[in-house]
Amino acid sequence: MSTVPNVELNNGVQIPQLGFGVFQVPDAEVDVALRAALEAGYRSIDTAAIYQNEKGVGRVIAESDVPRSELFVTTKLWNGEQGYDATMRAFDESLRQLRLDYLDLYLIHWPVPSLNRYVDTWKAFVKLREEGRVRAIGVSNFTQDHLTRVIEETGVVPAVNQIELHPNFPQTELREFHARHGIATEAWAPLAQGGDLLRDASLAGVAEKHGRTPAQVVLRWHLQLGNIVIPKSVTPSRIRENIAVFDFELDDEDMATIARLETGKRNGPDPETFDVVG
Repeated sequence: MSTVPNVELNNGVQIPQLGFGVFQVPDAEVDVALRAALEAGYRSIDTAAIYQNEKGVGRVIAESDVPRSELFVTTKLWNGEQGYDATMRAFDESLRQLRLDYLDLYLIHWPVPSLNRYVDTWKAFVKLREEGRVRAIGVSNFTQDHLTRVIEETGVVPAVNQIELHPNFPQTELREFHARHGIATEAWAPLAQGGDLLRDASLAGVAEKHGRTPAQVVLRWHLQLGNIVIPKSVTPSRIRENIAVFDFELDDEDMATIARLETGKRNGPDPETFDVVG
């Protein structure tokens, strides 16, 4: 059984606070990593159409002994499929690839403001939720302006905004906006992959204090902030390590040390300008 606590979304749906991401995991390699994650106690799985591994994720789910009712499956609509009708078709294809009858969470992957289709796309998401084909709907990489427009033009508040978020880029203002509007904050790249975060000396000191790894300390920081987090690894030992973060707690001094790691710099694309659709 999973020991991961749940976060209640704004429509009452429960999502595990820590899940397993499969970004950059090739379809053929999903089996070993995802099976290890399920064995370790993960029950939330985060994929996306553009990752091109929905089929592998669906294969593991179908072959797993874990009941579907215990799993929380998220996938994302890719940019080139935005627009009402295209969204409906893309959703059907994702369900087919995943071999599922419904999704737990469906996200608009990027706003792509240059296309100006994310509001119509959101209307399709609302329809899918109303039809019971997805339990909760949300967005990814949306700024305050994008969120405000969606809410004002449709009256439906996203349940989740999945954003780049880590100690170097904590997105404090956006998290505060989420809190005011009942939007759950979910962190991608929670360990600032590709950066120097995990080699920071002050973070290493906090880790040594608790007898933990720097990665475990960062994941614990996320949890104590209330973030939903989806670390990714294909190494079974690291997969187990990443979920072993519920039996210790950071104190105020630790949290202050980590807060000083903020640089204000993204590692990933800027949502205002990212417009890749292919």
